[in-house]
Amino acid sequence: MSRYPPPGRIVDAGDVSLHLVLAGDRRPLVVFDAALAASSLSWALVVPRVTTFARTCTYDRAGFGWSGRGPLPRTVGRAADELRGALLAAGEAPPYLLVGHSYGGLVARVFAARYRADVCGLVLVDPAHPEDWLEPAPKEQARLDIGVRLCRQGERAARFGLAKAVSWLVGRGAVPAARRLVDAVSGGDVGSNAEFILAPFFKLPPDVRGPVRQFWTRPAFFEALGSQIASMPDSSREVLDASSTGYGDLPLVTISRADADDHTLRRQDALAALSTRGRHVRATRGGHWVPLDDPGAVIDAVRLVHEEAAAG
Repeated sequence: MSRYPPPGRIVDAGDVSLHLVLAGDRRPLVVFDAALAASSLSWALVVPRVTTFARTCTYDRAGFGWSGRGPLPRTVGRAADELRGALLAAGEAPPYLLVGHSYGGLVARVFAARYRADVCGLVLVDPAHPEDWLEPAPKEQARLDIGVRLCRQGERAARFGLAKAVSWLVGRGAVPAARRLVDAVSGGDVGSNAEFILAPFFKLPPDVRGPVRQFWTRPAFFEALGSQIASMPDSSREVLDASSTGYGDLPLVTISRADADDHTLRRQDALAALSTRGRHVRATRGGHWVPLDDPGAVIDAVRLVHEEAAAG
């Protein structure tokens, strides 16, 4: 990582060292948790504006970004416990306003349930729904199986230097060549998923794409990602067990993607109803990558909950 030094600090949280970036000064602290394969950099269009009215913390889960490897399996409960340990080790006292995108929303939900006294608000950005992954249907199980297999192949490719070749090609805009190489390494498993995997990369500001490409060359990245995917049923059980009694009167906003279907919208309504102060809003544009497609929707929700928490 010498070419791209960490922009924040590395905090020893016991069994793992996590990378935290802290900025701003108006508490409560807003803590951002990224999507399944994402890092602290996925909040690049959101956090600078939130920092103008709140103290912020972006971080990398174990194995991602600039953080070290962590114990396996990588469940959301383990991630929530590690995050709390890192915040305390960094001297960042509660309460915390948690913002989770997709998989990060699962981590935030477990954190809020396990450490309710430490949490003053939740913003869940197109979050994953544990009900979909507790006992996956054949289609969902196939997605999990392919994801785990791709990560095993990616880990081997990283160890033998092939991932660096893919990263180099993507960095130079040679996406078709990179796709052909990935298809060759994966035996065609990536297929039509290539665009889905690369789309959020090209939505990032150009100045943060270099570190992201370098993350893709690390075996630890694929190990952690594969373990997160394989552990989805266990993680889903952790979320449902932890939040079975709801979130009381905790300020909560859940944000749906602009193109969400009716089934997803009903799920989001039910999630908002877990708090007596829960609200469900909808992004105005884009798909699943709301922090990159419609950062204003996230910023507005964080501002609203932050003001409520500060007043409370």
